[in-house]
Amino acid sequence: MARVALEARRWGVPRCVRADRLPSTLDAVHELAAQGAAGGTVVIAAEQTAGRGRDGRVWHSPRGGAWIGMLVRPPFPATGVVSIRAGLVIADVVDELLGDPRAQLKWPNDVLVEDRKVAGVLCEARWQGGTPQWLAMGIGVNVENEIPGAVADQAIALRDVLPDVRLDDVLDRLIPALLPLTAHHAPLTESECAAFDRRDWLRGRALRAPVMGRAAGIRGDGALFVDNPGAGATNVVRDGHVELS
Repeated sequence: MARVALEARRWGVPRCVRADRLPSTLDAVHELAAQGAAGGTVVIAAEQTAGRGRDGRVWHSPRGGAWIGMLVRPPFPATGVVSIRAGLVIADVVDELLGDPRAQLKWPNDVLVEDRKVAGVLCEARWQGGTPQWLAMGIGVNVENEIPGAVADQAIALRDVLPDVRLDDVLDRLIPALLPLTAHHAPLTESECAAFDRRDWLRGRALRAPVMGRAAGIRGDGALFVDNPGAGATNVVRDGHVELS
């Protein structure tokens, strides 16, 4: 208890919960929110046994990674906006650790290094009727953990490019930088969209899903623009799984 109290003070969060093993930090945040926890409450698991990504995908979460959940109280913007803001924060932290601007962002929620996923974001909002209750922001960063061979061509850990990196190096930078997101309820600003554009891995690439066309950046509500020159139109995609052509 002494450790988490010191960490909460050091990181500036109202409460920090540490667990050796959890099914999911997102689920733990939802439970704490239902019990009245304050916005900015953080949950950290050394290991997740049922970590999840978008569309029900499994997120491999062994020891050595940063598996974080953070509670956001209303008002909050669309989940897509929060995901992009969190991705920008993670990318900045990765660049700071690497000493080089190498992190890229893949809409809607992936952070890439060397064209492989190093981190992901998943946001889940809870509503009662038309009234927002809370939002759980889940962050997963591959730090010192092993990457399964089956996904080694798609995923990377920070230690693969920075051998002396330590988990606490990431947590000490990332959690204080994420905290302002819990009080930022406006759409993405022009400067945030420009920052995303500079890191936009998807821009200009041909897509077959969620719609056919070429990725053409994002707008302030976090939606993706997809140009379809053949139809002379630009589609606006608010959600969906990206597949390259």
